[in-house]
Amino acid sequence: MIRAVIFDLDNTLTDFVKMKDRAIISAVEAMFDMGLPLSPQDARESIYAIYDREGIEYQYVLDQLLRDLYGHVPPAILAAGIIAYRRARDSILVLYPHVKLTLVELIRRGIRLAVLSDAPSLQAWQRLHHLSLQHTFDHVITFDDTGQRKPSPAPFRKAIDLLGMPPAELLMVGDWPARDMRGAAGLGIQTVFARYGDTFQTKHSGADFEIDDIIELLDVLDELNAGGDAG
Repeated sequence: MIRAVIFDLDNTLTDFVKMKDRAIISAVEAMFDMGLPLSPQDARESIYAIYDREGIEYQYVLDQLLRDLYGHVPPAILAAGIIAYRRARDSILVLYPHVKLTLVELIRRGIRLAVLSDAPSLQAWQRLHHLSLQHTFDHVITFDDTGQRKPSPAPFRKAIDLLGMPPAELLMVGDWPARDMRGAAGLGIQTVFARYGDTFQTKHSGADFEIDDIIELLDVLDELNAGGDAG
């Protein structure tokens, strides 16, 4: 009997990769207009090289780009990039289709909900607020809660402890097999691969279930809880 569902955040509830890339493109185009001595394409490639080194959540990537180029940070160029990035981010960061409908139905069924994200706490909560999901989940577990990223067992154990349920009563939904599926399965949590958010062209996810639309999660719950009462 599944009594709680744990969701990854980025590329499971919202298209983070699309948002990030569009926001970076907007930022470098605005910086180029202010005199950045790199083409937007070259600047974008340099930014992703910084992300590869510092992590995708690195908050000073534009500063670092400018420091690498100039040895200091020209405020006029940085300001142009920050404003363009934020405007693009806020217009593009939206939920995948049927996310709100699915979450509401899960709550109606008495299923408890949690988010388990590798993002820092502030950034995860900013995204949840922007998406109007700040009151939806019983628990939000981020990198700051354990200092470890999936597939380390620590974040999953934290979710298990907070939910107060055995692993057999939990379901993990995520887009990254090597992190979400492997980490959850290692502790006995059944897994659902969010194929709609896959950015790796995954052929074999290793998940117990795969879905192409988040609303299909309701069918998974029906199958797992057949003959039982989720409440």
